[in-house]
Parts: sequence; structure tokens; C-alpha cells
Amino acid sequence: MPTACSTGLHGPHDVYNADCPCRDLLDLIANKWSALIIGALEPGPLRFGELRTRLGGVSSKVLTATLRRLEEAALVDREVFAEVPPRVEYSLSGLGRSAAQPLAALRTWAEGALDRAVS
Repeated sequence: MPTACSTGLHGPHDVYNADCPCRDLLDLIANKWSALIIGALEPGPLRFGELRTRLGGVSSKVLTATLRRLEEAALVDREVFAEVPPRVEYSLSGLGRSAAQPLAALRTWAEGALDRAVS
């Protein structure tokens, strides 16, 4: 019998239960580009082009799709400024900031473990 890790709006949460909606959030956060976007936004807001440059190797299509998913999950905020041409900035929401620390630890681990993992 699965155990619940907490109870929320969707009932008991158990990431090991195939029907638990928290798996969708885990899938999003575990995505390489999501983890990198959250890390890139930790210091503060960035525009789309700045994010694409900072991430290195991400296509505009993948960056757009990932930003939309992060925004829908309330991890990233998108702010449009009434200027000509319009300026759009992306920043971490409170929820996104709460994910930043564990993701930073994972990125640091990956950088440090690479030589041992690929040898």
C-alpha cells in the first residue's frame, strides 16, 4: 500500500503512485532545460535572448516550450513591459525560488561527479 508524503488539494501525494499528479511536476523539474532555466534565473530576471545565450545550445523552440511549461506550473513569471518594441522578462516565482536551491545542488553535483561517472 503506497504511503502519502503529504495531503494537498489533490489528496494524498505519493510520487511513487503512477496516478499522482506530483509526477508531472517532478517530470518538469527533472527536465534538463527546466533545471538550467531555473538556475539561470536565480540571479534575477532575464529576457528571452539573454536566457538563450546563457543556456548555450538550447533552440528557440525548446526554450519557448519549456518557459511556457514553467509558467503554467507557476515556477516562472513572465512580465511584458508596455514599450516599443515590447520587452518581456522572465523571473522565478516564489515556487520557482523554492526549487532553485535543490536544483543548484544537483547541478553542482553533476559538475563535480562528471569525471568519475564518465571514466
